[in-house]
Amino acid sequence: MTDARLAAGELAPDFTLPDQDGNPVTLSSLRGHKVVLYFYPEAMTPGCTTEACDFRDSLNSFASAGVRVVGVSKDDTAKLKTFAERDQLNFPLLSDTDLAVQHAYGAWGEKTLYGKTVTGSIRSTFVIDEHGRIEKPMYNVKATGHVARIRKELGLEE
Repeated sequence: MTDARLAAGELAPDFTLPDQDGNPVTLSSLRGHKVVLYFYPEAMTPGCTTEACDFRDSLNSFASAGVRVVGVSKDDTAKLKTFAERDQLNFPLLSDTDLAVQHAYGAWGEKTLYGKTVTGSIRSTFVIDEHGRIEKPMYNVKATGHVARIRKELGLEE
């Protein structure tokens, strides 16, 4: 069963996780900026690579609007470093190996995969405002087209 899902207006659960280089990243340290926090199942898999590369390719428009992009998965930092280097990913990828952050955001639980019910990461994205409140929670998103939808909703279309 998934943990409780977060709703718009709630304070985003704070956390500190290591990035792909082993440096700690604390969500509350990003206050003052809008944050797109996205959870993905596994580095270097087709869907997750598509999504990460879409964020990479759109990073300038996010950055120009003062929006930070941060990805989170259960992968260890070594795998995240390989993923970041292989695909020239230019934003933090955080390692949540104990799944605590995914549980806190309701991004871990039962999902349907190829017609079977499995337990794992639920592809989810949260737009967090400058004050640390969830502006837009999005669960069970698709890897393809998702970044364009976020950009459109944030008024960042080029």
